[in-house]
Amino acid sequence: MFHIPAMDCPAEESEIRRAVEDIEAIEGLRFDLSARILHINAPEDALPTIIDAIRKAGFASEPVKQGGREVKDRDANPRGIPVLAMALVLALGAELLAYLMPEVLLAKMAGMGLAAMAIVMAGFSTYSKGLAALSQGRLNINALMSVAVTGAFAIGQWPEAAMVMALYAIAELIEARSVDRARNAIKSLLALTPETAEVKQANGNWEVLSSRDVMLAAVVRVKPGARIPLDGVVSAGSSAVNQASVTGESLPVDKTIGDTVFAGTINESGLLEFRVTARSTETTLARIIHAVEAAQGSKAPMQRFVDRFAALYTPAVFVFAVAVALLAPWLLEWSWSQAIYKALVLLVIACPCALVIATPVTVVSGLASAARRGILIKGGVYLEEARKLKVIALDKTGTITEGKPKLVATEILDQTLSEKVILEWAGSLAALSSHPVSKAISTTLVPTAAVVDSFMTLPGRGVQGRIGSQDLILGNHRLIEERKLCSAAIEARLVEHEAQGRTMTLLANASGVLAIFAVADTIKPHAREAIAALHTLGVKAAMLSGDNQATAKAVAMQAGLDDARGNLLPEDKLKAIEALQKEYGPAAMTGDGINDAPALARADIGIAMGAAGTDTAMEAADIVIMNDDLRRIPEAIQLSSTTHRVLWQNIILALGIKTVFLVLALLGSATMWMAVFADMGASLLVVGNGLRLLRLGKSDSQPATVHV
Repeated sequence: MFHIPAMDCPAEESEIRRAVEDIEAIEGLRFDLSARILHINAPEDALPTIIDAIRKAGFASEPVKQGGREVKDRDANPRGIPVLAMALVLALGAELLAYLMPEVLLAKMAGMGLAAMAIVMAGFSTYSKGLAALSQGRLNINALMSVAVTGAFAIGQWPEAAMVMALYAIAELIEARSVDRARNAIKSLLALTPETAEVKQANGNWEVLSSRDVMLAAVVRVKPGARIPLDGVVSAGSSAVNQASVTGESLPVDKTIGDTVFAGTINESGLLEFRVTARSTETTLARIIHAVEAAQGSKAPMQRFVDRFAALYTPAVFVFAVAVALLAPWLLEWSWSQAIYKALVLLVIACPCALVIATPVTVVSGLASAARRGILIKGGVYLEEARKLKVIALDKTGTITEGKPKLVATEILDQTLSEKVILEWAGSLAALSSHPVSKAISTTLVPTAAVVDSFMTLPGRGVQGRIGSQDLILGNHRLIEERKLCSAAIEARLVEHEAQGRTMTLLANASGVLAIFAVADTIKPHAREAIAALHTLGVKAAMLSGDNQATAKAVAMQAGLDDARGNLLPEDKLKAIEALQKEYGPAAMTGDGINDAPALARADIGIAMGAAGTDTAMEAADIVIMNDDLRRIPEAIQLSSTTHRVLWQNIILALGIKTVFLVLALLGSATMWMAVFADMGASLLVVGNGLRLLRLGKSDSQPATVHV
């Protein structure tokens, strides 16, 4: 890991990549532009060669030890703001001398000296990187500025050369800090996590420790009004907790014993004690930040296109400027001084910074805006592609419904066994399953202390195990049919319950079905609103459920869904996604990231619901809805469309401004001053336009309406 003080722009990232592209030992590079850190994955003995190549490209570096003290960010110009201010004063002095005493030799020499000092003070970083690029036959923004300023000084335009370099360096600094605002938007969440925690000791006393030193399973106390320092499960007390920093919810959530709390959230009312479930570097908030940082490092499709375009655009304009300098005196009867000056103006205008920076600032702002609302998008590609979705497939339990079903009816079918024994068997099997339906059964039925042997989960069907001498299964309609234990009478009872939207679970032994359990779930409060919002956006919605078809249809009708498909195993959901893609086009799958993993992987975009603290969902999905609110899905699609629109606005702004000034330069109406303002003005415009997306990230109780 290396700190590179002069690396603060995507153009400079590209320069470094090109400088080391021929070194085969490199296994991977990861750029953290906001901290100016480069992570190099390569053998230890290859690092000196890599660092030397980076140094030759004009970038000094210093190693940063893993786990060591964090390197503080620095200005792109290592000489700092005071030196740039002095350079600007010197440049103004050179301008005044040239204006007031243009024919006085002493004044001219003094002005040239002031101009030279201003250029050296303001342009140190620019020249070092520019000359390194030119020595390797590469054209970048620093090379163009170095040539333009040096050429202007050489043809006697030294006051303008000094002013151009000073203004350029100052504008670069302003731009870098504006870009950092976008990149650091999500990192500001780190400040929400307290550095200390009040930890219970073995003797019962409480001691304040650094959050980094708190171990798993430690008991931490949080007073009313304080922020929660680590992830954990409440072990004592109850309170309302503001979880906006993690889930995007603006309304506090009631927490009591057994509930999960997250680092960085605010304990608003009561005293809470919780048992730590994640170290400080592994909290949900830390993983959100890490995921967004990784997303910032991946290039979106538009950004890859712009980079390829800029790689051709810059050399083309450079060749054109050389042609103007060499041919215009012959073809247009310009003086050599005029031709060279206009060519230098063209070089300044040709700087690709505004174009190159237009996309990453917009994408990073979009990612940060989404994260602030509890929508974790794991790459610019997904932010761009979400607008293309034509159909969203949703799992039922925990996605459309609350995922907290209740046991509403029980029927004992076998009269030869004690009802108490049958219910205890069902409760014992259900207690070992993590499925929400099984949890609803085990919560109502008290399991016995009997040991369940040979327990096994049957994905998409249920569970099985042995209690005493009985081989038992507890599962859905499909499982009973596969074991050939379903009769016409049982079928009739199931149809009656399923018509009411109930999920049916049956307990059976080798002889037949012993009992039927009917579990009912309710749809989420905003599910119908979210589906209606998808329809407004022109996106179809389909439900893919492992429950029976009748239950799936009943829930779909309540939620306003277009399509409902039941009795689906994980592999069936995969085939359903493929069918939806063929019928409609780009499709997303929304689920819990575990049972729906094959479908999530096959979909164009995988969306995990309610995944705060769930490692599997965070890994499996491309987009994670942290607060379990379905309305965030149409919100993400709206944000994708807005981001795409801003991307094109920025590209048109950057190219449009440059085109106008290219024409003005050829007509003799543009000076180097104007060229600098055109170039850096365009950069600041696209940065400002991209940063507007950050304003969309403020959470409220209603879904955001995203317009630009």
